[in-house]
Amino acid sequence: MLDPHELYAVTGDVGELGRPVLLQVLTGFVDAGNATYLAAQHLLTSLDTRRVVTFDADRLIDYRSRRPTMVFDEDHWVDYADPTLGLHLLRDEVGTPFQLLTGPEPDLQWERFIAAVIALVERAGVRLTIGLNAIPMAVPHTRPVGITAHATRQALIAGYRPWLHRVQVPGSVGNLLEYRLGQAGHDALGFAAHVPHYLAQTAFPAATYELLAAVSRASGLLLPTAELRAAAEATNAEVDKQVAQAEDASTLVRALEQQYDDYVASRPGTDLLAQAGPLPSADELGAELERFLAERHRPGDPPQA
Repeated sequence: MLDPHELYAVTGDVGELGRPVLLQVLTGFVDAGNATYLAAQHLLTSLDTRRVVTFDADRLIDYRSRRPTMVFDEDHWVDYADPTLGLHLLRDEVGTPFQLLTGPEPDLQWERFIAAVIALVERAGVRLTIGLNAIPMAVPHTRPVGITAHATRQALIAGYRPWLHRVQVPGSVGNLLEYRLGQAGHDALGFAAHVPHYLAQTAFPAATYELLAAVSRASGLLLPTAELRAAAEATNAEVDKQVAQAEDASTLVRALEQQYDDYVASRPGTDLLAQAGPLPSADELGAELERFLAERHRPGDPPQA
């Protein structure tokens, strides 16, 4: 492996932070409802922040698979959305420092990138790394947003129930980072919000709110969520209005509500997916995720952080 330290440039303080938490939110994998993208943007715009590490995007990003956007004005180019993958230092609402790794998921050199991140984790004395995802699920927007939790040690996610058994799904840098951190003896965990499948292609701030609430519970960080809660309430109200105007949509939501309520009433018992029929095979789940990813990679996707 080539030297991982050559993948990044340090522009600020990455050490002596008192064993901080690291959030890793890399866009480009599964992000139903744009929930993780919204989480990263919300933290960067709501809290005191500065970028302390910048990764070399030219070595990590395949521009032809995810072409950055440019702006043309009459007879000349006026702007270019330069892909930026970086590590940010933030402080929560009581001044506790933490780190946020965000930007486009690398297309290339996964293991080298992960080795670089682990080196930065060890340099900063990171005590816990938390990754965020959002997945489309057969659940209604009228019920609480569910969370799937996974970790390098079960004790890190005590109280969370598994929703699937053993499956094979497409890999991601974020999930591989969690796996490699565990192999290296570091604590890491991840949260995946369950987004109603019929809202997977639009912003769903309720999932973002639940993800950041889960981060706060796991880490002790005090993160701003009031604006997200208000946005979630407004979005759900608008969805309610649209559903009420379409009979097919109303029928779908009622069926999902019944399925969800049956699942809650049956606890402890079979998982939510089993309530709707046979558990999907590894190939079926993998194909569904790949289909969702293919739909997400198109012009008009949200800009990278």
